[in-house]
Amino acid sequence: MFFVSKIVALLAQPLHWVIALLALGLLLPRRAIGLSRTCQATALTMLLLIGWEPLPDLLIRPLEQKNPEIPPAADLSAFDGAVVLGGALESGTLARNHTQPLLNDAAERMTAASALAQKYPRMQMVFTGGEGEIFGTGPSEAERAATFFGAMGHPAARFVFEDRSRNTYENAVFTAEIAGVNKRKNWLLITSAWHMPRAMATFEKTGWHVTPYPVDFRTGEETPWTHYSLARGAELWQLAIREWIGIAAYRLTGRSQ
Repeated sequence: MFFVSKIVALLAQPLHWVIALLALGLLLPRRAIGLSRTCQATALTMLLLIGWEPLPDLLIRPLEQKNPEIPPAADLSAFDGAVVLGGALESGTLARNHTQPLLNDAAERMTAASALAQKYPRMQMVFTGGEGEIFGTGPSEAERAATFFGAMGHPAARFVFEDRSRNTYENAVFTAEIAGVNKRKNWLLITSAWHMPRAMATFEKTGWHVTPYPVDFRTGEETPWTHYSLARGAELWQLAIREWIGIAAYRLTGRSQ
């Protein structure tokens, strides 16, 4: 599943579809000029639509709205701990070439966890994330997370780190195997709002008692029709397609409810 997910992530990039259509249009024989022009016109249409942000937001918004946002002022003292899913730190060559922990667009997973750790000193904090690259040589995301939380002033013992998992299912399974972690206690689950439905379904399927703490929202109540950006639109489309495929795959394979 790990290797399949990486292939799906590659195919889920809509700009690759545009390139494929343009290439097909160029490679078709001259006698198929009509089909060639159709491919090129379709590629151009797709390129124009990719940048119109209201379209991918229609796919992302229902994922983010499934679990209510928890305001910073909410009293969470009744919870025993929080599980923070990896995915907010840069990996691969970029991570290996720098000593600082480099945050990506999902940085709120880390900043929210840091704030909770400071506000609730008795809450058990667990970070889960290993090596997410197919041919990765480390350091694991857990190692990079330890550096980040240390830089935020948290003592080394404040967080427990799980460093073997490569996907959401392994996050749930391997974290439950950590000594001193009781998955049947009251846990907060911290991850991106668009990823929360799949994460909750997976953790609950594996026996965790979790309450969603969604962060890293990508949409609001509505998206102005004038919002247009090829760069952001391509990113949102890839995120939406990959996540919906992930939800379907997890259900079909019995990894989530």
